[in-house]
Amino acid sequence: MGSAKQQTQISKVMSLLQEWDKGSKPVRKKILEDFISQNQNKTGPELEEEFAQAASLFLTRLTAWIRLTYMIGTCLTEQLQALSIFLSASSGQKFLAEFLEVGGVLTTLEIISLKQAKEQDKAQALTLLQHVANAGRKYKELICESYGIRAIAECLAKSKSEETQDCARHLLESLARGNPKFENQVYKGLIALLPCSSPKAQQMAAQTLRIVQPIVGAANPTIVEPLTNLLRTLHLEVQYEAIELIKDLMAYDVRDDLLKVLVQLLHPPKEETIKRPELLDDPEVPQIKAPLPVFVQQAAAAKTIGILARESTELAEKLIQYRMVHNMMFAMGNQDYADSQRQASITLEYFCRTFPIVDDHVRDAMGEALYEQFMAAPDTLYVNMTAIQADVLVSNKINIPGTFIEGTSD
Repeated sequence: MGSAKQQTQISKVMSLLQEWDKGSKPVRKKILEDFISQNQNKTGPELEEEFAQAASLFLTRLTAWIRLTYMIGTCLTEQLQALSIFLSASSGQKFLAEFLEVGGVLTTLEIISLKQAKEQDKAQALTLLQHVANAGRKYKELICESYGIRAIAECLAKSKSEETQDCARHLLESLARGNPKFENQVYKGLIALLPCSSPKAQQMAAQTLRIVQPIVGAANPTIVEPLTNLLRTLHLEVQYEAIELIKDLMAYDVRDDLLKVLVQLLHPPKEETIKRPELLDDPEVPQIKAPLPVFVQQAAAAKTIGILARESTELAEKLIQYRMVHNMMFAMGNQDYADSQRQASITLEYFCRTFPIVDDHVRDAMGEALYEQFMAAPDTLYVNMTAIQADVLVSNKINIPGTFIEGTSD
């Protein structure tokens, strides 16, 4: 026969469960709030002791109620917080197993996909899934087998809350670690996020790809286009992550493809550079005109090429073989966007000082006066450049054969 204290605790728990079973929404909400405030960071054995070894009876009621009400959001915040206490409890594998048995993962994934769900509830649901993933490889596989990667990636792309996006990002990273069966699927999901409309999601996707790429090993060729398209962004934090990822990918098979695209971006097709006719603008409305995305991309490509060339002579020589000098001078002559001119000038000046063969060709193409002006102050050349000088740069016909590179040190 149990002690008087045990009997009292059992009686208290039975009374609580009866109150829950008969209780209205406000009553259940109060029970959940009390549970949350009193049981933070408790271990599995401590929770069992709190419920007189019958914690599973309360967990069963909780999981049943959330499955019935999550679509309408009844006390969803409190329910998710209470579940999190159970799933995060150390030595609480029993609670995790019970949560999974009743389809807890599927329910949680549906919550993060609900349009009407509050952002804080989506963040809490992602935290629940993180607790599941933290339990080991087979649990990560269960989330992935439940189409979790797609749901989490979509949540990251569509969410308006940075907290929710951060939870989704960390969860995707976690699903890629120690999960060889699905690591490539996570990798592809992150690539699919790069073209999304949320700059924060783009930044996080590129950031996470830098972590996941070494885990996966081989780079997927499909990463080249969406990654270089990120260079069109006006958000510097996104552009920074894109450039850092491009630098990382220089160690993989997509290197040459990336280098060729970067060179091509210096010389965008004419149809992409056509401005909006001014007669379509309302002269009565003051406007701050953003630069064409293709020009932002052109400037970023020039900047990226400069960064890559300074880090590796081998990459610099490859870029020269891909008609980089010709296209860089074309970008220098782009009087529609000053930053393209500036970045291209700074980068080309580095190539001229590093490779005599480049310097000779550039001097011949520019003419002595423009060349001296360029070498004296490449970062401000665009300020005083005339239309005729710009036309000289745009019309240059420089082509340096790759075989010449071998003799540049002579």
